[in-house]
Amino acid sequence: MRGADGLRVRIHPLFLLVGVLSACTGQLLVFLAVTLAALEHECAHAFAARRYGFVLDKIVLMPYGAVLSGDIFGISRGEEIAVCLAGPLASGGTALGFAALWWLFPETYPYTDVAAYVSFSLFLVNLLPAYPLDGGRILRVLLSPLGERRARGITLGVSLAVCLGVAALFAYSCLHTPNWSALLFAVLLAAGAFGGAPYRRMRFGRRTFSRGVEEMRVALDGGLPARTALRYLREDRYLTLLLFEDGEFYAELNEEEVCAALARGEYGRPLRELAP
Repeated sequence: MRGADGLRVRIHPLFLLVGVLSACTGQLLVFLAVTLAALEHECAHAFAARRYGFVLDKIVLMPYGAVLSGDIFGISRGEEIAVCLAGPLASGGTALGFAALWWLFPETYPYTDVAAYVSFSLFLVNLLPAYPLDGGRILRVLLSPLGERRARGITLGVSLAVCLGVAALFAYSCLHTPNWSALLFAVLLAAGAFGGAPYRRMRFGRRTFSRGVEEMRVALDGGLPARTALRYLREDRYLTLLLFEDGEFYAELNEEEVCAALARGEYGRPLRELAP
């Protein structure tokens, strides 16, 4: 898309090491299932953020999953909650899809159970109210009317409480079989509670026509918000919007006019108000 950075995936060296160890220990299938589920989860966040005019453009595959970088400064509370929920909903929907598959074709269970359980685990874990998990981000947004400093402090306290709860679960497991995954999760929660990742707004620049660009004409209702145009912006197409009101042609918007409004941050402004 013109003016927007594409989604990039980076691989941490330790991620490759974990992959090799998984292959050597016969756990390669689990490793691949976790990787694909994590990518789906983070891509759902990225696509939801794109709808509101933000770029989440870098996924880093880490030994413990995937990390999406960015900063959503300026996004509304409702939009941020929607972006946070996109990941868990994608994971939960995938788990339900596998469950439906088992109901229709029970013989597929042995081949899909790992992927289903991984997706369901991502759904549950990310709803925990611990920052920077999705549940913790949502908690922080809900507390934001109290003030940024107070919301951050309360979220930090709740996050550390969840961390201590997971650590206690590990301590209890030591009475039988130590659950090292719980210990690792507690450490990651403790580290993540004090962090955050930067997102940035999309940048809209000038297109080059040195090789020629085909035109794409799209008819839309003039009352739709300007962010709707983000769905149709393409590197290899020049966008022209035909606006209609009550079924009648109203006005025409070219790509420069649309991008100028988006560059000003007018994502929620009706398209009809952008017409010259």
